[in-house]
Amino acid sequence: MAERTHPPRVKIARIGVLYHPKIPDTQRVAGEICDFVAQEDVAAWLASTWDEPRVRDQVKHLDLALVLGGDGSTLRTARMVAPHGVPIVALNMGRLGFLAELTPQDWRDKLPQILAGGFWIEERLMLRAQAQRHGDTFGEYEALNDVVISRGSLARMIRAHTHIDGGHLVTYAADGIIVATPTGSTAYALAAGGPILPPELHNILVIPIAPHLSLEQAIVLSEGAVVDLHISTDHEAILTVDGQFALALEDGDQVVVRASPYLARFARVQERTYFYRTLLARLRPGLEDREPYASQCTAS
Repeated sequence: MAERTHPPRVKIARIGVLYHPKIPDTQRVAGEICDFVAQEDVAAWLASTWDEPRVRDQVKHLDLALVLGGDGSTLRTARMVAPHGVPIVALNMGRLGFLAELTPQDWRDKLPQILAGGFWIEERLMLRAQAQRHGDTFGEYEALNDVVISRGSLARMIRAHTHIDGGHLVTYAADGIIVATPTGSTAYALAAGGPILPPELHNILVIPIAPHLSLEQAIVLSEGAVVDLHISTDHEAILTVDGQFALALEDGDQVVVRASPYLARFARVQERTYFYRTLLARLRPGLEDREPYASQCTAS
């Protein structure tokens, strides 16, 4: 299995085109892309992002994964292809598109450059979370955004006795705890009051959700840190990975989070400062197009 030593791939001979099965337009555009790349002498393989066994079986044969949908589709794809070091290009057909490189309007202009190897690789940290019960692991997951431990259906706090690298940090009493990557810093972590980190950083964020009489501030850890959370609750708690997997936790369960041995690799053609422009466009729509207030005033 591939880890962090992958050299950039330049020659693109075979791509996987992955569409969202519940967004009809993605399958139509995916078909158009397959026809388009065939004219560039590139082989294309088409599949649904939800057909995980099929994608995992084929990904080792791919030079590039092109995913159509929203950021959720891109997160799902990243978890499937990261072990093989396959670069991802996301075409945004969802709501936000923080991770996207292409749009339905510009893919025909930009895709030939990508297929010709005219891209740079952006590597993003991923997390590995292990859920343990009585010393045995009963769930293991990779995450590009975040790992979240939260209360279940009852509006009652959980307690998380939190250790960093084996040393006790704090016992959180909160609605939940978020352990996030820099990629996830613009997702749930941001809504919970965490800082925004540039995607190229390799840090781990720990952020409590609605803490009560306990540490409120987010903590930024180094890439090598190990976060060990011991759960104390008199009701069910939930472990969620990238907002897409849910696992029930019981009192006494333990969740250990560390950096994954894999990186998510994105093929980019935008300039390397694209993140800040995208951030402003997504968080404050229209801000960049507004004129200064004074220039909107007219003399009476």
